[in-house]
Amino acid sequence: MFTQSNAMPVPSHSIDLDFDRCHLWHPYTSVTNPLPVYPVSRAYDVFLELEDGRRLIDGMSSWWAAIHGYNHSVLNEAIVSQMQRMSHVMFGGLTHDPAVELAKQLVALTPQSLQKVFFSDSGSVSVEVAIKMAIQYWASLGIISKNRLLTVRSGYHGDTFGAMSVCDPVTGMHSLFKGAIQEQFFAEAPACRFDEPCTDSDLADIHVMLERHHMEIAAVIIEPVVQGAGGMRFYAPHYLVKLRELCDSFGVLLIFDEIATGFGRTGRMFALEHAAVAPDILCAGKALTGGYMTLAATLATERVAETICSGNPGVFMHGPTFMANPLACAVASASITLLESYDWKASVLRLETGLLSGLESCREMRSVKDVRVLGAIGVVELHSPVDMALVQKQLVDKGVWVRPFGRLVYLMPPFIMHDEELGILTAAVCDVVKTMC
Repeated sequence: MFTQSNAMPVPSHSIDLDFDRCHLWHPYTSVTNPLPVYPVSRAYDVFLELEDGRRLIDGMSSWWAAIHGYNHSVLNEAIVSQMQRMSHVMFGGLTHDPAVELAKQLVALTPQSLQKVFFSDSGSVSVEVAIKMAIQYWASLGIISKNRLLTVRSGYHGDTFGAMSVCDPVTGMHSLFKGAIQEQFFAEAPACRFDEPCTDSDLADIHVMLERHHMEIAAVIIEPVVQGAGGMRFYAPHYLVKLRELCDSFGVLLIFDEIATGFGRTGRMFALEHAAVAPDILCAGKALTGGYMTLAATLATERVAETICSGNPGVFMHGPTFMANPLACAVASASITLLESYDWKASVLRLETGLLSGLESCREMRSVKDVRVLGAIGVVELHSPVDMALVQKQLVDKGVWVRPFGRLVYLMPPFIMHDEELGILTAAVCDVVKTMC
């Protein structure tokens, strides 16, 4: 079922860490006081092999994307086969089979109302595309006042300017770029936990925002059920049902950001299925290619697409150079086919069970505020922020790769991870968190 190709040779030369330290700028790090980096020589199955020979169990799926693990023979073959035919061709005025086949799969997997697929390079850009679609939709109807977004606090939608503007205004980067990014509307985040009922009071703040500002709001954008990098919060699916009703009532589009939650991570193919709610626009990325290449998609309804194209200038104003790259589309299509070839729901449920039992002991630790699990997502929330450099080293020394942030130590393992490996992973997290008490 999970055929891995792990025979790739280790590079004969060592990675030049001095050059890395002097010239490479890693994400969210300082060049004057850089965090340690760990040189990887190869990756296979659920393992990252370091240059010094240590093997780490990857608990992050490379920022949630490598759901099939690494160096999978099926995905390798998709890349090689497509590369021999065509690695890239512009999508302006041309088309190709990988893009068409992938679009067919996405249309089949998402709500029936989402019929138009726009490919882009990354999750952040897919959010930019969604925002532009929403604003251009209303402009095409002659309502130019509807050019701002409404979202909830504790969200994360990407690091580019439009996406950054709808990230949490406190934990995001608003203060650094004040005046440069558009000011959006923010309502209180859902307070109802995933397994709790959702009442009208949970939507009171966003209701007020819509009531007061709906003539300025083009769309509401939200991460369905799981708020990812903004805090790893899980909320009641019924919130989305009520939010859909509010958006329809006030004439506002609804955008779902499924970049982190799509392709099975929460136990459903897309998190929106927990609520059986369809958005007007949907963003997908990360696990779309199984972690092999950067690719994202923004899906829209016929109504949104046709309205945009009926107004001035009659086309959607976006077009990335590497849009619908054939290599990326081919491996994405293979990744979806691979996911559907086995009982992935059972695999995610098994991971959920293992995460629940494996992280349970953290609940009694003084440093821990909360432990929560949904699908293949396990979160240990602490009272205080972690010392990243120290905690990262402790986890590596225990043979696991976990990348905490803020007050969160969280796991998003590949779906192919076995129980033994998951047990080692959760035990390492519990051991390290215990040292923080």
